[in-house]
Amino acid sequence: MAFFFFFLLLLLHPATSSSAADRPPSPGYWPSTRFHPMEFYRSFRNLWGPQHQGLYQNTLSIWLDRFTGSGFKSLRPFRSGYFGASIKLQPGYTAGVITAFYLSNNEAHPGFHDEVDIEFLGTTLGKPYTLQTNIYIRGSGDGQIIGREMKFHLWFDPTTDFHHYAILWHPKEIIFLVDDIPIRRYPRKSATTFPLRPMWLYGSIWDASSWATEDGKYRADYSYQPFVAEFTNFKAGGCSAYSPARCWPVSASPFRSGGLTRQQQNAMKWVQSNHLVYNYCSDNERDHSLTPECWQ
Repeated sequence: MAFFFFFLLLLLHPATSSSAADRPPSPGYWPSTRFHPMEFYRSFRNLWGPQHQGLYQNTLSIWLDRFTGSGFKSLRPFRSGYFGASIKLQPGYTAGVITAFYLSNNEAHPGFHDEVDIEFLGTTLGKPYTLQTNIYIRGSGDGQIIGREMKFHLWFDPTTDFHHYAILWHPKEIIFLVDDIPIRRYPRKSATTFPLRPMWLYGSIWDASSWATEDGKYRADYSYQPFVAEFTNFKAGGCSAYSPARCWPVSASPFRSGGLTRQQQNAMKWVQSNHLVYNYCSDNERDHSLTPECWQ
């Protein structure tokens, strides 16, 4: 009888140790707390699809239907900094739909641009979203786009609540963070494999049916429209393209010079051990002569 009540107690109140095992260890440092939220209308402008944007109390909703999606862009370019937003995604069937938060200078350098992406790849019923991180340097090479994708399945459901996603772009490294947990660090190994030109901050939702979900196997189904993404708690700080040369780049750690603490590295290792589902450097079908950072 005692065993029965103990078993019932476990069902009603799962042990904290088992639930803790499903979450990353504490990073011990929270870069997002260093920045105050920005007012959307003072920091961004509509880029396309203005009729598919709605702003209420600094929460921006953007949506995609069979006619168009929507996008926004920061008013100023940056040459380094911290860029974050809390985002909530739509549940259900979202195959083919991309919700993106990213840095780019595509408009300034069309066909030869730099880009640092956080992209949520839509999915089918019952399957998790894929969070894709990607980096482009000076556009295409040998007639093809050279992406540097690392993909993750998150340790939470990104449709039930807002979570904070961020890019830290330092002259020495790029760090992707989710709720202040570092999930990927991309170090600068050479000037040819690292974005150095100023970029703007963007967000968007659009139809990428040709590749977004299982390499295009599942496409956007507009019987589920509209597809909505919500953004709030916008944060950006660092060196704009107009800052003086002495502007000191922000860091993702307590170290002004960049890098991560050992505790942050342990948290990142946990994420990559448990939730990484694709790493371009481990893809044997890729031509790694085009991505020398994989073997440098």
